[in-house]
Amino acid sequence: MLSLSKRLDFIESKILDKNFRTGRGTVGELNFWIFDYPPEDEMAVRDYIGFIVSRINGRYDDISIKCFDLYDLMIQVLREKGYLDKVMEREASKGSTAIFEPIKKTLRLTQDRDLIIAKITENIVPEKDVIFITGVGKAWPIIRSHTILNNLHSKVEKNPLVMFFPGEYTNELKLFGEITDDNYYRAFKLV
Repeated sequence: MLSLSKRLDFIESKILDKNFRTGRGTVGELNFWIFDYPPEDEMAVRDYIGFIVSRINGRYDDISIKCFDLYDLMIQVLREKGYLDKVMEREASKGSTAIFEPIKKTLRLTQDRDLIIAKITENIVPEKDVIFITGVGKAWPIIRSHTILNNLHSKVEKNPLVMFFPGEYTNELKLFGEITDDNYYRAFKLV
């Protein structure tokens, strides 16, 4: 098995490949990819993502990386709706589990107008942007990775998407190597 640094080094050439960006060679499947990694390497992966985004963006006319941190998007929506302080107060008085469902309802997760999905889709250029999804571990258990992937299927058909996943991906997403999310068969392993 390749080391994390060697796996990270393959990402740039992979996303710059025209076939990767157009989705050719995926037998009609969506151009969705998972880069799984040991959770203890989170900071190294974050550093690399910042590096690759700054390296690619502005250097090429036909490609741009748009990075969406699920946790940051959740906080942004709560702040825009004026609920962030209320959520923090409720968590302080009733505990973390007391805020999960109210936040999910505020975000409209899995509904027609899911606010996280809207934040992503409203900020991409079809056929140009490569979508990076990060913050999977930070946003769990409120935002689930398989839910995001399933709800983005019909919305970002013309953009490749890479989810950076702290855990293991085979035919299922196993967050932190321990928490099994629903089976997800539609994405490919990036490296």
